[in-house]
Amino acid sequence: MGFSWGRFDTRTIVLIPIAIAINIVLGQTVGSVLKIPIYLDSIGTILVGVLGGPIPGLVTGLLTNLIWTYVLPPPLQSAYAAPFAIVAAEIGFLSGVFAQIGFFRSRPNASWGRIALAALLVVVVLGGIGYYGFLPFYAGADFTFFGDTSTASPFFVALGYVIAIGIIASIIGLLVLLFVRRDVGVAYVAIAGLIVGIISALISAPISAVVFGGVTGSGSDLLVAAFQQAGSDLQTAVLQQGLLQDPIDKTLEFLIVFVLVQTLSRRFVARFPEGEKAIGLEEAA
Repeated sequence: MGFSWGRFDTRTIVLIPIAIAINIVLGQTVGSVLKIPIYLDSIGTILVGVLGGPIPGLVTGLLTNLIWTYVLPPPLQSAYAAPFAIVAAEIGFLSGVFAQIGFFRSRPNASWGRIALAALLVVVVLGGIGYYGFLPFYAGADFTFFGDTSTASPFFVALGYVIAIGIIASIIGLLVLLFVRRDVGVAYVAIAGLIVGIISALISAPISAVVFGGVTGSGSDLLVAAFQQAGSDLQTAVLQQGLLQDPIDKTLEFLIVFVLVQTLSRRFVARFPEGEKAIGLEEAA
């Protein structure tokens, strides 16, 4: 089978609303509780793109942001989501494209030379996440994984801790895949995430600057302010924030989805329209 744009079979149609719920709950939690420069609001979209194909991924991203702004009531509602619907659609579409061309396939039992190169790439990516996402270069030397939770719902606070644990578990899972299974597929997924993140930043920066003046009510506002204080004008500061934040966020989300897909039963994954292609069962056959 060659390239496929995806299909809306029963399993994909059932997965889409689940993915939308995952996007919104995780995204709203990060926005209201966590103060790290990531969003985590595209994990469901990427999963649909990988398992269902580029077009289902695009639809999932688009619907997520429209529902988030125009359908849901507070505290789940976000006034900032709808204008970025095109970015969410792009993420879903490209995640499906990268899955179609084999970037989400497991590549176990690689040589230790290839493992060393993959490990170096992962260290650079995770190091960037640690340095820019967790070190308090913009918060007066205070550790700022969690922001001010005094006005946040206890549900989101509790979920924030769950997300923190999930991020740590995903990093451990990556290390297991890389060094125990010697799976260099980790490096391919990291590269895909970086590319999607850069494209997302280029699309979202003008929207953020023109529509919202660089203020979107998330942890990214702190980065925009930091770049402005360093002398950048608004549009440059928003682009700098995007080129820093989006590659980190999308790489982390792509890696989380890769770990999730590898954790799921291969039989379950293969039941989706593009599942076999995503995990490489076609090649094995």
